[in-house]
Amino acid sequence: MLASSRGFPDSVPPFPLVDSPRVQPGRRTANVPPRSGEQRLRALAKANEVRSERAQLKRELAAGRIQLARLLNDPPACAENAMLRDLLLALPKVGPARVNRALSRCQITDTKTIAGLSDRQRAALIQLLPL
Repeated sequence: MLASSRGFPDSVPPFPLVDSPRVQPGRRTANVPPRSGEQRLRALAKANEVRSERAQLKRELAAGRIQLARLLNDPPACAENAMLRDLLLALPKVGPARVNRALSRCQITDTKTIAGLSDRQRAALIQLLPL
């Protein structure tokens, strides 16, 4: 068996193929049931609503009408899956360098969401405020 250019033996595909009537031969996709047009429209409407609420939340943070500590302690549903970095950047007088410094001091990754913060990370960030 000679190895192909990708490091796999020629006779073995790199990924197992799913044997399902919904998957076309040779395609590597998840076994997800098809959605109706109505389901897609509902999902799109919900996603747009969450985006609008999150944009409003960022505007309120930027204007100072809402405190970040309050937001971290009791996040609204639209903010739970928001990236912490994006919300911090919405704060006045806070730019990328300051956000990077705060996140590294609190040992928080750039891609952490509000809901994904541990109690220790949340407390450290609140203690660090104002940035």
